[in-house]
Amino acid sequence: MSMTSSDIPSLDLAELEVLQLRQQITDHNYRYYVLDKPEIPDSEYDKLFIRLKSLESEYPQLITEDSPTQRVGGTPLKAFGQVRHELPMLSLDNAFDEEDQADFNRRVKERLDTTEDIEYACEPKLDGIAVSLLYENGLLVRAATRGDGTTGEDITQNIRTIESIPLRLIGDDWPRRLEVRGEVYMPKAGFEQLNQRARAREEKVFVNPRNAAAGSLRQLDSRITAKRPLTIYCYSAGIVDGRGLPDKHSEILACFRKWGLRVSPELRVVKGVQACEDYYQAMAEKRESLPYEIDGIVYKVNSIAQQKALGFVARAPRWAIARKFPAQEAITTLKDVEFQVGRTGAITPVARLQPVFVGGVTVSNATLHNMDEIERLDIKIGDSVVILRAGDVIPKVDRVIHSMRPDDVRDIKFPDRCPVCDSELEREEAIMRCSGGLFCSAQRKEAIKHFASRKAMDIDGLGDKLVEQLVDRKLIETVADLFSLSALEVSGLERMGKKSAENLINALDQSRKTTLSRFIYSLGIREVGEATAQGLAVHYRDLNKLMTASVEDLQTVDDVGPIVAGHIEKFFRQEHNCEVIDALLAKGVAWETESPVVEEGDQPLAGETWVLTGTLNVMTRDEGKAILQKLGAKVTGSVSAKTSALLAGEKAGSKLAKAEKLGVRIVTEDDFMQMRQEWGV
Repeated sequence: MSMTSSDIPSLDLAELEVLQLRQQITDHNYRYYVLDKPEIPDSEYDKLFIRLKSLESEYPQLITEDSPTQRVGGTPLKAFGQVRHELPMLSLDNAFDEEDQADFNRRVKERLDTTEDIEYACEPKLDGIAVSLLYENGLLVRAATRGDGTTGEDITQNIRTIESIPLRLIGDDWPRRLEVRGEVYMPKAGFEQLNQRARAREEKVFVNPRNAAAGSLRQLDSRITAKRPLTIYCYSAGIVDGRGLPDKHSEILACFRKWGLRVSPELRVVKGVQACEDYYQAMAEKRESLPYEIDGIVYKVNSIAQQKALGFVARAPRWAIARKFPAQEAITTLKDVEFQVGRTGAITPVARLQPVFVGGVTVSNATLHNMDEIERLDIKIGDSVVILRAGDVIPKVDRVIHSMRPDDVRDIKFPDRCPVCDSELEREEAIMRCSGGLFCSAQRKEAIKHFASRKAMDIDGLGDKLVEQLVDRKLIETVADLFSLSALEVSGLERMGKKSAENLINALDQSRKTTLSRFIYSLGIREVGEATAQGLAVHYRDLNKLMTASVEDLQTVDDVGPIVAGHIEKFFRQEHNCEVIDALLAKGVAWETESPVVEEGDQPLAGETWVLTGTLNVMTRDEGKAILQKLGAKVTGSVSAKTSALLAGEKAGSKLAKAEKLGVRIVTEDDFMQMRQEWGV
């Protein structure tokens, strides 16, 4: 961003403004990364950063190593230098169960010759890369990997690109020379985005966030590291010169936080081994909801004096231990492969495994996805395979150990006909699909589950297990039969008492009144999601018009291309689908006609493309989207040069920043409410 002559201050004024901007940016980084309480929108932060960069461009003599602008990366290295740790970076001993934890606590108390409960600092064990950060006079001067604990690699240039790591510490009460140790990691969301970009470029994807973080830190070109979504949590001090630190580990981390260093918000101080166990169980339950990967809990004796008294053994301290979570990977044998039929007829191969304990549960089945995945894995029945399970995620076969392949393995053969209804199978790229439609009982079950789901007909109390029973006992064959059920019939099912049965019948009655868009979505037409269903409802406003529309006519609806149009037309041309729809209408399923809020041809937003972002207070995002579509606007999920306007609620982030950069019109919720009044919406 260049400045006009009127924007260019004198050198003295520029120097003063640069110092002020750096302080502001540092303060905002502290609020964002350390306190997790951002004070200003990203767009305002970007303005500060751009102004600083412009001033430094005009006066290069004002650039310093600790300037926030110096994080972009430098000239690629030919090799990493070596760093010898002044204090070794030791590993931790492991505990694998409650008994190991109790033994550790007993040894600590015996060595300290005390019967009092020990105070421990507890925090999650991040699955990342251990690093050492050296600050001199508050300025980051060197960063290194753990390496073998004695010698690591100099990764200073790469570490400087990570925005959550301060280039200069906040305040002035830090030691003159301070070594901070922490774990660099890649958040789950950033890892997924990184792999999505790699797949789009047909590049190799990373196996897990830890590998991604390690690969990012070991780039010889720091400009690549700068583009990777890395961050850090700091967990201990190494070398300290010039000023002492507090006498408790938890208080040292509190100082770190005050100085602008990120520490885990999950840090807790507890007393006694039972409190340690309680913390472990609480974090095990919370594990999957965390935005980063952890593989256990680290317990440290909180008193520094007690740490010094306990000392070290071999390559590990006696005052700390890592309690590991159950393994999320395990090796087992593929015993057989069965084939399941989904709602749209897709045939999914399911691995039947020798039961194995992984991720805290016993796993007997895992998905193999499709034919392409089987070919990619080069998997055969009888192979030894690695099963991956993270929390509640469906277990999957991650890889085959080909070196353990026995001589009697068998190829996996896809069936020629549907394993449930014996209909012919049709191949669509990597997917085999049953052609039986609702004639196939497996598809019927999945279709009914979809019909009852929250975003479709929203039938409260009609869960998957109940649907299975209703179909298996031949109480229903199609979704229309749901509305003929009686409380007496339902009360005879497993886990369904009289009250539950009555509640279900009441929920069915209430669901008869719906909207056209929900009804279209509930039908389960292939590739017709919520947004497409809404678009179809707004465009046609009449079910009969939609059911008789041609492929060509359907493509006049926003976001409906030839493939989706073909699926829609084919669905409504099948006689049994029309019979089910007629039966639903006869059972009282109905909706109000979705008329436009303004006359066709006079829609104020016709031809415009809008994007929604942030939190809306007066309405939900879905309601805002529906209003925009009725007013003629096309609503998309990403900002581009073609975007007409951005409706921005509170805490709007990157989309708002991009819209401002592209000069897209920004509409606040208050502005939008005023516009609605003018249009009479």
